[in-house]
Amino acid sequence: MMKRIFLSLLIIIGIAACQDDDTFSTSSSLRLTFSTDTVKLDTVFSTIGSSTYTMWVFNHSGDGLRIKSVRLRQGNQTGFRVNVDGTYLDNSQGSVATELEVRKGDSLRVFVELTPHETHQQQPVDVSDDLVFTLESGVEQSVPLHAFAWDALVWHDKVIRKDTIVNSSQPILVYGGLRVDSSATLAINNTTLFFHDQAGMEVYGTLHAYHVTLRGDRLDRMFDYLPYDRVSGQWRGLHFMSSSTNNVLMNTEIRNASQGVVCDSAIVDSLQPRLTMFKCVIHNCKGVGLQAFNSFVMLDSCQITNTLSDCMAVYGGLVVVEHSTVAQFYPFHADRGAALRFANSWNGHPYPLALLWCRYSIFTGYEEDVIMGEQNDSTSAFGYYFEHCLMRTPEVNDTVNFNHVVWETPKDSVQGKQHFVLIDEEKLQYDFHLDSLSTAKGMGCY
Repeated sequence: MMKRIFLSLLIIIGIAACQDDDTFSTSSSLRLTFSTDTVKLDTVFSTIGSSTYTMWVFNHSGDGLRIKSVRLRQGNQTGFRVNVDGTYLDNSQGSVATELEVRKGDSLRVFVELTPHETHQQQPVDVSDDLVFTLESGVEQSVPLHAFAWDALVWHDKVIRKDTIVNSSQPILVYGGLRVDSSATLAINNTTLFFHDQAGMEVYGTLHAYHVTLRGDRLDRMFDYLPYDRVSGQWRGLHFMSSSTNNVLMNTEIRNASQGVVCDSAIVDSLQPRLTMFKCVIHNCKGVGLQAFNSFVMLDSCQITNTLSDCMAVYGGLVVVEHSTVAQFYPFHADRGAALRFANSWNGHPYPLALLWCRYSIFTGYEEDVIMGEQNDSTSAFGYYFEHCLMRTPEVNDTVNFNHVVWETPKDSVQGKQHFVLIDEEKLQYDFHLDSLSTAKGMGCY
């Protein structure tokens, strides 16, 4: 008899406890709490879906709360899409979810995406809405949704088959890839090309780029402090095929690619460079920065920095480097490549190095030796000459190939990243202008 009474008491207490936990209040003094005051989606290309952003809705009120509705204030007019803890705000029903519950101490997860409409404007345009929560009590709470929409020209597997000039005030978004046929010259002026994941540019003919930026298409952030634009490997890179000639890049920036610039092997014409780069930047690549096979390449006032593989790799040919900065401060991997590698063969294939001539340039990085000269083929030419350069490599007693060189060592009072205005490995921010204390005055690209 006592056991039955005790068991009955336990059941009654359990039911009462459950009922207490499941009570819901309609008091107008109780409120939801949100993990953020505003959901910010950065900049999104018009008609292109954004990444998914999340926020949390908490009930810290001490009692259960019923949400009569969750809706977008402007309905389906702005392009925002919302899912509240698995319930989609269906556009066909006015972008509203109804009859949701949040028990005390519990939470809901909200997912927000945006596919903005075309704005027909040259610059990014503000796109805003409010996510409105109406409680059973009648209390209304809202969280602003905010982004910028940017109209872009969209190219899918674009092929340039005839001479073409592109001068676009709108960004160009490239999917699949961009190819310049062998019979064509593509001239790009004052334009930014955003390459989608795995997209790249292949040049069989000729490319002339003036005041151009080539980069990945992610405009959002990996973390609050880290835009995807500072993350390497966002797109494939720029590839000059063996048939490509007379390429000129001026004031052009190539960043966050897998391979920055690759020049395939071709017959070297000592009177006509295959690639001329002036005041260009290749930065933050997941592979090599500039890789040239048996090519005539001229660099003047260029910056090649921060690559997982070599910043600059020369395999044969004729290469002239003047007033340039080649710095290896790739932050993501300790097994990074050299700042400069030059050789007269690659993978067992001879590539005679007629001459690598470097003047008034900086070659530095994290490691004690960031310059690798490799004469792997004794039958092929291996010519090189450095003058008025800062070189982070063990000193060589050779006045034939080196003239007025500053040999940098880890014991120097100013060395490595101390030469530059900003090397921030945490936020991945870099400024390769020379610091006032640098011993490389008169050298480098700035």
